[in-house]
Amino acid sequence: MSSDLVPHYLDRSTGKMIEERISYPKIQHGIVRSKSLQHILNTLFNRSWYCKLYGKLVDRAASKKNIQKFAQNFRIDLTEVEKSIDKYPNLNAFFSRKLKPGARPFVQDESVFCSPADGKVVEIIKESDSLLPNENYTRVSVFLNVFNVHVNRVPIAGKIEAVRYNKGKFLNAANHKASLDNEQNAILLDNGSTKVLVKQIAGLIARRIVCWAKEGDDYQLGQRFGLIRFGSRTDIFVPEGTTIKVKEGDIVSGGSSIIGYLK
Repeated sequence: MSSDLVPHYLDRSTGKMIEERISYPKIQHGIVRSKSLQHILNTLFNRSWYCKLYGKLVDRAASKKNIQKFAQNFRIDLTEVEKSIDKYPNLNAFFSRKLKPGARPFVQDESVFCSPADGKVVEIIKESDSLLPNENYTRVSVFLNVFNVHVNRVPIAGKIEAVRYNKGKFLNAANHKASLDNEQNAILLDNGSTKVLVKQIAGLIARRIVCWAKEGDDYQLGQRFGLIRFGSRTDIFVPEGTTIKVKEGDIVSGGSSIIGYLK
């Protein structure tokens, strides 16, 4: 395959360019270059019936046979997965899999904001929200590809002050407009001195947001609070004065990668 069809990212720890794993790169490359094809796909897939149908297919026991191939295609490290693949009832269950205790070292420093999800940083921009106390916030957006673990983790320890759901559109989750226009669920965390907003944003294909957090709940740093089925995006809004430690294009891991340091 031509190298210009394969996206790469810089591993800042080694200085090497790493090939990013994506599904059907030639097809995705063609979609990006063709506005007419994007319009056709949006017309076909941006329908509730497609979401429901696709969700039912990956929830069926028959989808279990695809787990091994899925793991191989996306080079998923099965040694860190909590259960052997034969223990998962369907592909959807494997998609939101848990990791073995200790498989991933989670951030223990209470002075940092950890990443709320696995994925790629696609945008860093000054932006606020009606749930936040002021406009002096920075949004860091993480796009979750199909090989990422699609669970969401709280970036700081604190109390859930608010939970808000907005029914919206279903643009590609990598699109910058997704943060404003897509179906999404937001949680506002308060640790007594800082407020942080996290948004779960649904994607184009199978858009099912799951949020276990409720107003008044207490959460520990890095604790799971929900998940998003398939292509999705997670935004974190950090306050003014935060020292941002990531750049657009960085690959991050939920609960272990540091987004920034508290003021």
